[in-house]
Amino acid sequence: MIVGICGSPRKGATEQVLREALVILEKKGLATCFFTVRGKDIGFCQHCDYCLRMKKCKIEDDMQELYPLLEKAKGIVFATPVYNGGVSAQTKAIMDRCRALLAANSKALRGKIGAAIAVGGDRAGGQELALLQVHTFYILNGVIPISGGFFGANLGATFWSKDKIEDVKADEEGFRSLRKTMKRLVEMLNENEEKRKV
Repeated sequence: MIVGICGSPRKGATEQVLREALVILEKKGLATCFFTVRGKDIGFCQHCDYCLRMKKCKIEDDMQELYPLLEKAKGIVFATPVYNGGVSAQTKAIMDRCRALLAANSKALRGKIGAAIAVGGDRAGGQELALLQVHTFYILNGVIPISGGFFGANLGATFWSKDKIEDVKADEEGFRSLRKTMKRLVEMLNENEEKRKV
């Protein structure tokens, strides 16, 4: 199962693009699960170290729904709007709150394949910086980060929304980067499965 995490508090361009990514994966025969921060109560990590002692987060909120999905998933796709040149606060909260997941099981995310999508209102609004933040989270926690490769999807999928769903739907270059990134995700998942059989 691939879990797609939408880090936008709005039902807008980022959610639209992530849902399209999951459709691509489903057409390749993969099971997917959609999780959004929209309408959810997800607090910020307080770095209180409760999770290190008790092996769970002391904050009882909607992260409890996401933790088992992350553990079960073979792949992760983060989709974030670009806020001030980086990931949204909601996306960052999810990444930070995964500290509790790793405190309970240090290998919870190890070996999973991770991709990222960034949607910016400006053409050069910080999409690649946002992707790098997601990749950093992946690297720190043992997730294998992937991109779509050379020529247009170097770090993952990037979109220019002009802050409108209609414009993100018309972003042909963005969708090319998305198709390339999802193709690479499928290839890496298949390679992982083959290695597990050996």
